[in-house]
Amino acid sequence: MKTLLGERLHFDWKIVSITILSTLLLMVNYYHLFTPYYYWDRVILYLFVPLFVILVFFREHPKEYGFSLGDWKAGLVLTALGILLMAPIIYYLGSGDASMREYYKPFTKGLPWTTFLDLIGWEFLFRGWILFGYARKFGPESLWLQAVPFALMHNGKPEVETLSTIFGGFAFGWLAWRTKSFVWPFLIHWFIATFIIIVAAGLI
Repeated sequence: MKTLLGERLHFDWKIVSITILSTLLLMVNYYHLFTPYYYWDRVILYLFVPLFVILVFFREHPKEYGFSLGDWKAGLVLTALGILLMAPIIYYLGSGDASMREYYKPFTKGLPWTTFLDLIGWEFLFRGWILFGYARKFGPESLWLQAVPFALMHNGKPEVETLSTIFGGFAFGWLAWRTKSFVWPFLIHWFIATFIIIVAAGLI
């Protein structure tokens, strides 16, 4: 029966929780710094908080959200292929694009651990929590749904990188979907981030 406000809406409370909380975590991380180092903030906000919600409120195993090695044999092969494919592209962009060199040169200190800490929570948020949480309701469409906020969070980075992230986000999502693990896209993303900083700084 319709009322003045229309038909009654029914929501999946876990989808709503993932959507609202992941959005707020991204916004809070943009506006606030809770530790002396931004990458520790990302570990806390993007890894520990979602894991806490999964365990305490959802009462599920993190494995259901890609927190495992999954199909590790396929993961190893696809990760190696991804790195081999991306290495020459990253080298070309990092050494040839002035905006990339200017943006990434200041991030050389602490490599590769700074990029590890920066990205492990980031990848779990998008390719673990959001992807597998959405997949239960939206199926393969979740590959594109998780890629949208991922791409938008790159605004402010060099344009050539930002414009590619909707496709890169989908590719990372597909790899997580295929292997049932966020670990493998994380490893490729970790390599890309570390390598581009090294190239942009002229260290190789």
